[in-house]
Amino acid sequence: MGAQLRVYKRRIRSVTATKKITKAMEMIAASRVVKAQRKVAASTPYAQELTRAVTAVGTGSNTKHPLTTEADHPARAAVLLLTSDRGLAGAFNSNAIKAAEQLTERLEREGKQVDTYIVGRRGVAHYNFRERTISESWTGFTDEPTYADAKTVAAPLIEVIERETADGGVDELHIVYTEFVSMMTQTAIDSRLLPLRLDEVAAEAAPKGEIMPLYDFEPSAEDVLDALLPRYVESRIYNALLQSAASKHAATRRAMKSATDNAGELINTLSRLANAARQAEITQEISEIVGGASALADATAGSDR
Repeated sequence: MGAQLRVYKRRIRSVTATKKITKAMEMIAASRVVKAQRKVAASTPYAQELTRAVTAVGTGSNTKHPLTTEADHPARAAVLLLTSDRGLAGAFNSNAIKAAEQLTERLEREGKQVDTYIVGRRGVAHYNFRERTISESWTGFTDEPTYADAKTVAAPLIEVIERETADGGVDELHIVYTEFVSMMTQTAIDSRLLPLRLDEVAAEAAPKGEIMPLYDFEPSAEDVLDALLPRYVESRIYNALLQSAASKHAATRRAMKSATDNAGELINTLSRLANAARQAEITQEISEIVGGASALADATAGSDR
């Protein structure tokens, strides 16, 4: 019994140390998710106004721009997948990867060749382990992305969308990321960034019943599109990076809270088992003492005869 009691006490100490770690990680994630939420809220107005400007140019002119005009027979697409550099976030990364794989399958069924771009070590490790081709990847900034990081990611994507398909370019650009809905809900979604669906973008950008104004473009609508659309892609990717970071921190907080609660329950269970083992040990010792005393009394009585 003594050996079993020592095993329980050792496990209690181990689980208690783990509980302290998970509790600390939960508190860190809780503080980070608040900061990430503020960044998402701060970036939203800029993204909305930029979307309105791009929509105005696209719908207010007859310019055939490669970033607003769909190819007659699209043959190639780029998919940008946003994951995290770190784990311990429940199903956060697996849900985003699953959404990207489903999107890739759908595009391939449509007869398109898919080039995959990945942000985050978890997504890169997943594709490398399965020996899948990655066109380009970025790591090291998923917890606290900056606009400079978004520009770094957007640059090669804008380049391939502007290039001819025959020269290695793509006809479509899709992004897969985790949308931050609330502290309890984060949803992996996919969205087509380019070419723009002007009708959908206009519906999102303009309030119901509002009439879009007419514009004159100087020097030309095409030059304005050349300047605005890269910024549009950068702002959308930046907002997606912030949403993904906030979702990851929320998922980590939830996972660490669950781990802390499970550790507490395990400590209670082990404590009950340790108490039972200690009681059994005490009972056994008392029985041995009583048995020894009884044997000694019998031996004394026998010698007196």
